[in-house]
Order: sequence, then C-alpha cells, then structure tokens
Amino acid sequence: MPGKVPGWFRTCLTALALWALGPGCAAPKSSLVPPNTLTAPYDSTRADVLWAVLPPTNESGTTLVDELEVGDAIVAAVTEIQGVAALPINRTIQAMRGLQIERITSPDQVRQLAQAMGVDGVLVPSITAWDPYNPPTIGLTLALYARSDAMTPNAQPELDPKALASAASDAGFLARSNFSTAPVSVAIEHLDARNHQVQLFVREYAQGRSESESALNWRIYFASMDLYTQFAAYHTVRKVLEGEWLRTARASRE
Repeated sequence: MPGKVPGWFRTCLTALALWALGPGCAAPKSSLVPPNTLTAPYDSTRADVLWAVLPPTNESGTTLVDELEVGDAIVAAVTEIQGVAALPINRTIQAMRGLQIERITSPDQVRQLAQAMGVDGVLVPSITAWDPYNPPTIGLTLALYARSDAMTPNAQPELDPKALASAASDAGFLARSNFSTAPVSVAIEHLDARNHQVQLFVREYAQGRSESESALNWRIYFASMDLYTQFAAYHTVRKVLEGEWLRTARASRE
C-alpha cells in the first residue's frame, strides 16, 4: 500500500522516542553525599568533652575583620566534632566580664576562666591574616589549653578521694587535674586561596556542604568571605584535633 511505513521503521522511531524521554521520566538520582566529619580521640564512655572558645584577637593589621564572626565560625566547627561540645562564645564573654578579664594574656587567666565555666578545654584563637578579596586569605592560630584528667587516656578522675588517699604524694595528682601552663595542641594556618593545596582542601570541605550542580560549585567558598571563614575555621580546628590524636596516642603508650 502506497505511503505505508515499514514496521521496522516504526519500531526504531518508538525506541528513539523512549530513549529521548527516558531521562525526563525517570526518577532523579540523589546527588547527596555526607560531608567529612571530625572525631575526638577522648574517652567515649564519658560525657562529651566541653570546650570554651575565647573571642579571637586580631593580629592581622586590618580592621575589616569581625572577630566575633570568626569566633562563631570556630565554635560551629568545634560543635561538628563527634565527642566534643562547645559553649557559645557569648557565654565565654559573659564569664570574662564576670571575672573582670578584658583579654586573656596568661595561662593563669585561662585556668581561672576554665574553672569558672566548668569546661575541660579552652581554645585560644588569633587572626593573623585577613584579605576578603577573591582569592581570599585567612590566617588563624588556635591554641588548646586542657584539663588533662578529662582529655588524657587512662587519667584518674579529678579529686578522686581514694586515689588521693593512697598516693604517696599529691603533687602528680594535682598536676594532672589542673590546666597545664602551656597549650596541649597548637595549629598555625595561613590559608591563601591562590595556593593549589588550599584549593584542594576547600574542594574536600565543600563535598556534602554545597550544591555540586551550581555554576560555581565548590569555588563558591572563594566568592564569599563568610563561607571561606567557615572553611578556615573547620580546617584549623581539624589541625588541632590531629595534634590531639598524636598527643593522646603517645600518652596511651606511656
């Protein structure tokens, strides 16, 4: 019959149409991936270790930086650690005012503040560089002061009456239960976004935290100083935690 379309041709057209419509009709695949998480090396059978974060000191030479925003970003990064909790930075400021401490300048003041707040660790930050223009730069230094009985493997509880009564001397016990006069871990980071290694760190951090289908993708952290500050806080806290893993591992061997 004139004009009749062959069967094989109709079959090919049908298959081609289904192939073209397939992606639109199929259920979209989930592109959600979990971000990297941090885990503390402390005894998980106890309650979470509690840290306080001091308001950062500005040593960058610029007045553009908002120290409290950086402090909040550090607190947020600490709260992401599994096994560690952090007090809001406003609580730390209130405690400092109650003790009439305008700025922490000595380990004795750190110890005094920690005892007043009832925390196991105090994170002392400083901002050493700040350039918000793309590509941005942030320099952060974090020093962690800790009460060793809460953050050292196999340490005796603070002021354990039985241990104190049976000890030949209380000198070692008191040293273990007090805050040390030096930080237990320190991280010093200068994060210049022009550095390719820093870019790799940002890309790793952005996984699970930003939309991979967006135009900027992980590079959105270079276009927003707030986002870059969040990355810098997380990265530097991570370095502190890496130092804590090494310290507690040595303490376990000893």
